[in-house]
Amino acid sequence: MHVKKYLLKCLHRLQKGPGYTYKELLVWYCDNTNTHGPKRIICEGPKKKAVWFLLTLLFTALVCWQWGIFIRTYLSWEVSVSLSVGFKTMDFPAVTICNASPFKYSKVKHLLKDLDELMEAVLERILAPELSHANATRTLNSSIWNHTPLVLIDERNPHHPMVLDLFGDNHNGLTNSSASEKICNAHGCKMAMRLCSLNGTQCTFRNFTSATQAVTEWYSLQATNIFAQVPQQELVEMSYPGEQMILACLFGAEPCNYRNFTSIFYPHYGNCYIFNWGMTEKALPSANPGPEFGLKLILDIGQEDYVPFLASTAGVRLMLHEQRSYPFIRDEGIYAMSGTETSIGVLVDKLQRMGEPYSPCTVNGSEVPVQNFYSDYNTTYSIQACLRSCFQDHMIRSCKCGHYLYPLPRGEKYCNNRDFPDWAHCYSDLQMSVAQRETCIGMCKESCNDTQYKMTISMADWPSEASEDWIFHVLSQERDQSTNITLSRKGIVKLNIYFQEFNYRTIEESAANNLVWLLSNLGGQFGFWMGGSVLCLIEFGEIIIDFVWITIIKLVALAKSLRQRRAQASYSGPPPTVAELVEAHTNFGYQPDTAPRSPNTGPYPSEQALPIPGTPPPNYDSLRLQPLDVIESDSEGDAI
Repeated sequence: MHVKKYLLKCLHRLQKGPGYTYKELLVWYCDNTNTHGPKRIICEGPKKKAVWFLLTLLFTALVCWQWGIFIRTYLSWEVSVSLSVGFKTMDFPAVTICNASPFKYSKVKHLLKDLDELMEAVLERILAPELSHANATRTLNSSIWNHTPLVLIDERNPHHPMVLDLFGDNHNGLTNSSASEKICNAHGCKMAMRLCSLNGTQCTFRNFTSATQAVTEWYSLQATNIFAQVPQQELVEMSYPGEQMILACLFGAEPCNYRNFTSIFYPHYGNCYIFNWGMTEKALPSANPGPEFGLKLILDIGQEDYVPFLASTAGVRLMLHEQRSYPFIRDEGIYAMSGTETSIGVLVDKLQRMGEPYSPCTVNGSEVPVQNFYSDYNTTYSIQACLRSCFQDHMIRSCKCGHYLYPLPRGEKYCNNRDFPDWAHCYSDLQMSVAQRETCIGMCKESCNDTQYKMTISMADWPSEASEDWIFHVLSQERDQSTNITLSRKGIVKLNIYFQEFNYRTIEESAANNLVWLLSNLGGQFGFWMGGSVLCLIEFGEIIIDFVWITIIKLVALAKSLRQRRAQASYSGPPPTVAELVEAHTNFGYQPDTAPRSPNTGPYPSEQALPIPGTPPPNYDSLRLQPLDVIESDSEGDAI
């Protein structure tokens, strides 16, 4: 009940406007507003009224146009980037090092025996096809070859390209003579990898411009199939151990060893070791800039035990990154050559992005609709982890198995030829899919706070010829307690990692157009073209409210008039008088006069006297002591 009274009061206050017609409202507004143009429309003569009306209309349009530009600029959420330079003692970055070869060949040779023999036969067919036919009696594991063979494509006739199997009619039922191989090994032929699914009924070809690329990619694909069936703990034991790889370590003036590194298994590079990761201990600060206060490492990569067809690059892969972040070393790392001393000077850039709606970034990845498969490492969010998790998710949904190079969610299996015969074809299609990449890029977001380490790299031969003999003797003695020289320049890498200076750069985003900028520009344009202020805008809002209220009143009056017309239309003749209505309600025997009347006569016959008119209805408006719009008491709702 109190709510009804309050609403009625509000309606009465609105009704106390300047008038009850649109014309009266416009005249009142133009006469009382603080803007200059509308006043002139009322006060001036007819000609000047027209001129001032056109000028006011023109400047109003200009104001609306400028306002539209400013509002659109504000809603574009543009940012400005500020660069500041600071100086302070900084934490030393986390350093991840990996060997270029993921496994020791002596430990995985039994797994790769059939694949290596097949690879040697492939190279013989490529390099000397005539001699390879003489050795065709050698037994090979044809199941590996039949699944994803390498073929030669003769495209000298673009309309009829010829696909020739390297092993001729020994595999796949293809006929291939030595003469055709000779011809195809000439200019105009290329090598491709055939990927088939559905029992070989649907095949695609992955083309290469060089046989080196073709055999490397083919061997890597087959090795992935083999290693995916081996438990990870066994793979860790087949890789390079930390005590053998890290020969010497020094951080500033403090000695360190392989126990100060955290070991993780990275499928591309086997065992990787992270220094100063900050997972279980506090991050180490750097006392001063310069090489003597940085990290010094001497590493033994054991190049003589590399997998020959899997690791074609010798050296150490390293990466600098933040503490508690996962190292995507294949994408962001660099190589350090063997037989050299590599010095890396570090500069720090801190990026601070604004969140929504200015930048599509995330603080911790909680709002990213992608399951993070790297969460088991308890690392911070990164867009690389999101993209690879997204690809693995698409791989599982499309191919029913996960790729060996990425973490696997619980309950799923890695892809291999035995359990998933079509996985290579499915993986190739997914890897080349533009739609898949765009979907993952659209779902993943950058991190709002990021630290990047800019590196200045320099290299020199190490050790020198004059010091080579004694350095290798000492390192051999320290490694295996023997003075025999077992180390060589091909397997030794020295690293120096340090801060060049303690100056760091902060790249910070800020809003280019804030709310104060928007209001200032809107008010400036309105004051310049219309000579108004915020109060003028309030007046304009007031007239809009009055317009709406007058429209409501007119609609209510129109609805009432329509109801009255419908009520009058329910009588066949003239509407009954008040006396007739009263008599009809009090005298149950009363019947109205329904006799037909002639159209040429009046409403009553001439021989009859006119009836005495009944009592007219009271004029209820005359009984009102004062109008509703001046009632101020709380009882006005009850009176109504």
